[in-house]
Amino acid sequence: MKVLNSTLFAAEDAAEPNPLLPETYDIVWSAVIVVIIAVVFTRYVLPKFQAVLDERSAQIEGGIKKAEQAQAQADKAVEEQERLLVEARTEAAQVREEARAEGAAIIKELKAKANDEAARITETAHRQIEAERQSASVSLRSEVGALATDLASKIVGESLEDSARQSRVVDRFLDELDAAEGAVPAGSSKEA
Repeated sequence: MKVLNSTLFAAEDAAEPNPLLPETYDIVWSAVIVVIIAVVFTRYVLPKFQAVLDERSAQIEGGIKKAEQAQAQADKAVEEQERLLVEARTEAAQVREEARAEGAAIIKELKAKANDEAARITETAHRQIEAERQSASVSLRSEVGALATDLASKIVGESLEDSARQSRVVDRFLDELDAAEGAVPAGSSKEA
């Protein structure tokens, strides 16, 4: 039975066309239409696609070039900003250094002025002290002279009211006192 069935199918196949294969005229006309569509596509559609693709690639390349230029400009701007920042820092350091030097000069000048003022005040004080000492010395001479003259008059018993004589006695007495002070060392009078 198997053999019989396979012979039957083989016989049927030879007589009937294959349903999976189209007829020859369908194949020919389909090939003609495909060729026409291919010619139209390659002649009209494909160049337009190619033009659009070329335009897009040109835009992309132009965009890339613009981006590269923008990046280069940005890099230059960053370098310029860094250079300006370094210059500003250098200038700020110079200004600080100049301010320090100026401050030191001002301080030195003020110290010198203060020292000069102190020296002037000290000199004025010394002059004033010297003037007061001389004034006190003159006043003391006259008072000591009067007292010494009175005392000497009482001791001697003779009047020394003559002004010339009185002044000679007082001057001689004060000179002797000064000479005695000069002869005795200053440290020895305190120790004794």
